[in-house]
Parts: sequence; C-alpha cells; structure tokens
Amino acid sequence: MSAEVQVYRDGGVGRIVLDRPRALNSLTHGMITAVREALDAWAADDAVGAVVLTGAGERGLCAGADIRAIHDDAKAGGAGSRTFFADEYGLNALVSRYPKPYVAVMDGITMGGGVGLSAHGSVRIVTERSVVAMPETRIGLVPDVGGSRLLAQAPGELGTHLGLTSGSMGPGDALLCGFADHFVPSSAVPALLAALAAVPAGADTAATAAAVAAVVAAHTGPAPAAALAAQREWIDACYAADTVEEIAERLLGSGVPEAKQAAEELADRSPTMLKVTLAALRRAAGQGTLTETLVQEYRVSCAALAHHDLVEGIRAQVVDKDRNPRWSPAALVDVDDRAVAAFFEPPAGGDLRLG
Repeated sequence: MSAEVQVYRDGGVGRIVLDRPRALNSLTHGMITAVREALDAWAADDAVGAVVLTGAGERGLCAGADIRAIHDDAKAGGAGSRTFFADEYGLNALVSRYPKPYVAVMDGITMGGGVGLSAHGSVRIVTERSVVAMPETRIGLVPDVGGSRLLAQAPGELGTHLGLTSGSMGPGDALLCGFADHFVPSSAVPALLAALAAVPAGADTAATAAAVAAVVAAHTGPAPAAALAAQREWIDACYAADTVEEIAERLLGSGVPEAKQAAEELADRSPTMLKVTLAALRRAAGQGTLTETLVQEYRVSCAALAHHDLVEGIRAQVVDKDRNPRWSPAALVDVDDRAVAAFFEPPAGGDLRLG
C-alpha cells in the first residue's frame, strides 16, 4: 500500500484519502495501485458498505497526474507512462461500475486524474471551494481519464468549450455539466463524513445505497449559480463548428468579450492537440460506453507521449515555468487531417484491455 494514500475502515465505510498535499495530491503510479487494491478488497467485503474518497490538506482532492514524472518518462521513451495510463484508465472503469456506493468529495481543486477518480463515481459531491477542470490542452495533451466522454455529454457545446480552452468549473458549472450531483457546503463535510461512517454495512447494497443517499441529502445545500448557463448562446453557436479554425473565427467575430477571451486562450494552446481534442470529443459523443472512450483515450495518450508538444507543454508550464511553449507545428493551418487521424490508431503495444 502506498504511503501517499491512506486506506482504512471508518465504521461501515472504506476511506481512501489521497495524501500528497504538498503536490496537491497529484497521482503517482503507486497511488493508482493502492486505490485499486483497496477497491478490489472492499468489493466483496460485507463489512464495507460504501467507499468515500477525499484528499488530504486544504487545497483540493487531486490536481491530476504527476505530470513532471510523465515529462521525464516521455523524454525517455514513455514506457512507464503507457503503463501508468493503462492502470489509471482501468481504475477509472472500475470506479464507474463499482458495486457499492462510491462517494467522491470534490472539495477544492479537482482536475485531470482527480476527475477520473471522482466524476465516474455514483455519488459526486462539490463544495463552494470546488474548482473542476480537464486542463490537458494547457500542457500539450488531450482530455483523458474518461473526461472526453464527460465533456461530450455536457449540455450543448459547453464541453467543447471547456475541453479546448482547459476552462475551469465552479460547483454550479460542475453540476450543470454533469461532473457532479450534489452540493454540500465545505463546513458540512466533516459532519457528512461522520454520518456516512454510521451507515450500517452489510450484504444489502440497495439498502446501503438508500442510506447513503439519505445522509447526503441531509447535508446538501443550495448550489451556487452556474456561470456558464448565461454563456450558452455564444458558446453553442461558436463551438458547433466542424473545425478548430472555424471555432476560432466565430469566437473572434461574435462581438462577445468572453468569446474573444476564449479565442485568445485557444491561440496559446497546442494546435495539434486542439484538433485532436475536437476530434476526440466528437467521437466520444457517439460512443455508447465509458470503456469505448477509455480505449480511444489510451490510443491518443500513447500517441501524445511520442509527440513534441507534450514534453514541450509540460516544460513550459511546470519545469521551466516560462509559460512560453514552442508548439510544433505552431499554427492550426499546418496540422493536417492525417496527423490528427494518426492519434486514433492502435498503439504499437496494442489497445487497452479492460475487463
């Protein structure tokens, strides 16, 4: 069991606490393994009626994967990251089909891999401190951990906007976009956790689920407004375009200040990864299962490991922190359809296999 994950019984629930607070609980391979082992053990344990996921520290649940480690591994060929992605996506799939209530408390920053561990669960909670995002295009990557499916299923073109710009959602927007189900004030979280621990465990999963639902309902408060709801008109009109180039043109020509800001954000992103992200979201919208999407994301992530822009994006944002990535190619017009299509081909080691 990883020292970076606390795993223990608290009354009738199994508690998983991501415990790298100085790194915003960013995920290492050992943490993925520890969470998987705990979930596998508790699935058949009648003494554990539900699982509760939280993050240590005051800043958030999880900021995503340890991207500095991915940067270093990608420079060395990416073998370790391919294994990490395979195990992480397998864990995301397990969370989505877990046989017991899986309660994720998305308090504070919850991004990337943190979304994968929480937003596929059966009980997804945000607080007024929640900042939820799939920020991959900032670092020359594409939304993964099932995030492309969540984004594709958001109302209208909100997911396209968030996926391309790496935009953040507050609690109201996370509820609107389908990343969360319940709003609980952060001050009520300790009482919520204590009440969940008192839920009786046993073999009757339906009864436990009903009890968990009642506890959550008793601690739920009125959610803040969804800021994106008021932006739907220009977002839906601009992001319905078939290409990133046309989306950018519509944003610049809309006359809406927020749309102009979005266009400026797109101009800072990797042109290749913008086009791959748009293609991934459109494909995910037609996929029937999370498994299909995770297989697709594994293909894309493996291809990204071999692409210049991933290492360069992480360098600019995290390693050197000059915030001046030199993308290759540097312009949307220079990214052709064949280059985009290559990201969706099976990797050399074969497709992701999910049980």
